[in-house]
Amino acid sequence: MLTQLTIHNFAIVKFLELDLQSGMTSITGETGAGKSIAIDALGLALGGRAEASMIRPGCDKTEISARFNLLRNPPARRWLQQQELETEDECLLRRVITAEGRSRAYINGTPVPLAQLKALGQLLINIHGQHAHQLLMRPEQQLAILDAYAAHTSLLEEVRQHHQSWRQQQQTLLRLQQEAEQRQARRQLLEYQVQELDEFALQDGEFATIEAEHSRLANSGALVADCQYCLDGLHDNDEYTVLGQLKALIRRLEQMQSLDPALQPALGLLQEAQIQLDEGYDELRHYLDRLEPDPERFAQLESRLTKTLDLARKHQIKPAELVAHHAGLQAELTSLLACDEQLEGLQAGLQASLSAYQAAAGRLSASRSRYAQQLGEQISQHMQQLNMPQGRLVIDISPAADRHPSPLGQDLVQFLVATNPGQPLQPLAKVASGGELSRISLAIQVITAERIATPSLIFDEVDVGISGPTAAVVGRLLRQLGQSTQVLVVTHLPQVAGQGHHHFLVAKQHDGEQTQTSMAALDLSGRLGELARLLGGDQITDNTLANARELLAQA
Repeated sequence: MLTQLTIHNFAIVKFLELDLQSGMTSITGETGAGKSIAIDALGLALGGRAEASMIRPGCDKTEISARFNLLRNPPARRWLQQQELETEDECLLRRVITAEGRSRAYINGTPVPLAQLKALGQLLINIHGQHAHQLLMRPEQQLAILDAYAAHTSLLEEVRQHHQSWRQQQQTLLRLQQEAEQRQARRQLLEYQVQELDEFALQDGEFATIEAEHSRLANSGALVADCQYCLDGLHDNDEYTVLGQLKALIRRLEQMQSLDPALQPALGLLQEAQIQLDEGYDELRHYLDRLEPDPERFAQLESRLTKTLDLARKHQIKPAELVAHHAGLQAELTSLLACDEQLEGLQAGLQASLSAYQAAAGRLSASRSRYAQQLGEQISQHMQQLNMPQGRLVIDISPAADRHPSPLGQDLVQFLVATNPGQPLQPLAKVASGGELSRISLAIQVITAERIATPSLIFDEVDVGISGPTAAVVGRLLRQLGQSTQVLVVTHLPQVAGQGHHHFLVAKQHDGEQTQTSMAALDLSGRLGELARLLGGDQITDNTLANARELLAQA
């Protein structure tokens, strides 16, 4: 419930602080006094669009605060907890707008994005404007009214989720189908390339091994000659060998070492060198013994090496990368084959999702049909009370023409109305006059407000085009609504204003330089005077005062 509204430097309001109570509160004032200014300011506090022109002339900013009691509003308390904002029995919304057009929003003193302010505002208060009846002519608004009356939140969410799942699968399926031709061509190429590489079956590291062995066999003649030359130089030459010379040097040093022991280190190193040369000679001998020309093996290696190089050029990679490239092509082919399997699975899954959606949409349609009859009967009763004694409204529900899945279901909802005897039911926009449409809209707002657990409701001059006995009925309806929720009503009708549990008067003052709007609560005497003014104009007479007393007595 809204308990306090504070306004600083907004439009023609310098400062205004309103303490509000439960029940129905009437707000009246002369034409042009700014009866809706508090509602406009409250709209800003709830996250409405801000403009620098809203700031009072000569001021650098406007500031609006709205305080709410949350004792009877569990949804708002849960929302605050989920957003990790301070949660108490009260909640304070604050909005600051600077002359530069910048806007800041706060919840319980914590700066928040404007979207959060709007989200919380929807749980705190509902504002019905004087142009609501114009929205009523739109099919989507009629559908929203029915769903709100029937409390279809969970059913709508179920339909929305099934629609989202169906839509996502449909988009994936369409994408895969559109890419199918490209995938088919790519798959054929990959199948050929992978088969060719499979048949060749090059192993990891094989290219380096082939290349080394091929090089050895290709140069085997030179290697034999060079190895023999080295063996001859080391040992096999009868005339002069490295090992023979080294052995002779060692023998000489052994004789010298007997004369001077200081030669021992040098002798030891040469002896070690002899051992190394002997081992090197043995290794070369063994290598030469194994090095035999093998023309058949060489031909095999030549063929495999040539094929490896050809495949590498064909795929525009280095020969050493061919094995990894082969694995990559195989993985891509596997993925493409999986896409084909996925396509088949998606087609089956899409049908299952569509069936689940249609089942949920069917449950929603059945519930809409049930509540449509109930809501239509209630609106008809209120129409008859609002000076349309033969008025009747029927809510027609039919399948949407295209039957295409929608997040809101597959129903076309249309309000059909007859306002006069013998008149056939026709779409609301074609039959109702402006005054009739306004009364029907008000009836719908009152009925749906009783069903929707919004702690506070504001009706901003929704009684335009209504007068006389009808106005009295409207007033009683709003007062009845105020028994269960807080209702603020901006009105120009005494029959409506007199039904309020509380009454505020909006007035405009001029000091010769500036204009200022004020808003004050009226006591019994003030209410009588204001109701008398609404009844008879500026001239307040004993008769208008008597009528005012009668209005209050009836309330």
